[in-house]
Amino acid sequence: MSGREAVKRAVQQVRPILSVDRDEARRRALNLYKAWYRQIPYIVNDYDIPMSVEQCREKLREEFVKHRNVTDVRVIDMLVIKGQMELKETIEIWKQKGHIMRYWKESQDPKPTDFLSKFIQGVN
Repeated sequence: MSGREAVKRAVQQVRPILSVDRDEARRRALNLYKAWYRQIPYIVNDYDIPMSVEQCREKLREEFVKHRNVTDVRVIDMLVIKGQMELKETIEIWKQKGHIMRYWKESQDPKPTDFLSKFIQGVN
């Protein structure tokens, strides 16, 4: 048996994490999106963040669109599981305000690309 055949056989025998097919994974991701969408007004109120509900919902959409091109069902399931854990931690107020505000840091401060900018900001 060649190396390629072994890889093909191993890939075929991978068991799903939660979802059996891509449609089920898509449905789980949409349910997670809806749950976050419904909780955003409460999150803004509970954490007293200086963002409006619309800005938070736009950031939510941006986070989900960032992973739009993921096609592997197992990866989608892992992202959904992580999203559910984040939602639970946020709803139960196990996070602090700084943890919530960290979502906006990446989009507000673009990372430097050239050597001099990295050096000035102290980025490795």
